[in-house]
Amino acid sequence: MRIGFAGLGRMGLLMARNLASAGFDLVVWNRTHSVAEHLAAEVGCATAKSPRGLAEYCDIVVTMLADDAASEAVHFGPNGLFLGSSATHFIEMGTMSPSHIRDLVKSAPEGVAVIDAPVSGATQAAADAQLLIMAGCSDAEAAPLLPIFVALSRQVITLETSGAGAVMKLAVNAMIHGINQTLAEALTLAEATGIAPDRAFDVIEASAACAPMLKYRRALYLDEAAQDVTFTVALAQKDMALAADLARAHGVSMPQGEATLAVLSKAKADGFADRDMAAILTYMRESNA
Repeated sequence: MRIGFAGLGRMGLLMARNLASAGFDLVVWNRTHSVAEHLAAEVGCATAKSPRGLAEYCDIVVTMLADDAASEAVHFGPNGLFLGSSATHFIEMGTMSPSHIRDLVKSAPEGVAVIDAPVSGATQAAADAQLLIMAGCSDAEAAPLLPIFVALSRQVITLETSGAGAVMKLAVNAMIHGINQTLAEALTLAEATGIAPDRAFDVIEASAACAPMLKYRRALYLDEAAQDVTFTVALAQKDMALAADLARAHGVSMPQGEATLAVLSKAKADGFADRDMAAILTYMRESNA
């Protein structure tokens, strides 16, 4: 089984490396071709010159793309994935809107299955093959893909219907970005009274309010500038905008989500776009100065 992988960003690079380590016959493509060439030299896999070439040469194609626009270009572009003729499955693992997943399913070549299977987990989880996969398909539909999922994740949850994975990814990320915002406000409040950030974080980390992401992101919150970026403010803003659009389409009120989106949008406009989402703590400090 030859696996194609498109999109070697912070997460995708680590995921593709795990597929190579698991022994898959791997072919990679990235918009910046030098990134694909570097990975190929490292793990001994092949590269494709275009998305179309990837799909023509591989049985299953995995994509890890930033947003709907990137996915649109990679699938439908002049050398897009959907012009390839060999692949039987396309596994969409980036964070996309459910409407975009519907478009992919509707437009896929005849006989080709499109599965939305976004992941939850940061770069360390990707490196350790400890991601959570939320698959918009049945157990039976997921069965031929399980060797790939196992090589990438700690757990796979199937959600029966196409697009449900995309919905749950947005729901989960809405919670994550809400927690990020609430932590920034809580630490800013504690610091305003004279409590040191590390001591305040000690209390939060030991409390019932501590989510797992706060533990593994502690260093980012306490010294963001000294850490590698794992997930940008721009991507967080994109996630929350998609979640807000989905909520409006279904007549669901998300007042906390709208407030989180407003802060992320302002922070993005104010120069925080490429900083880690932990920088919202700095943004809140500056906003209260």
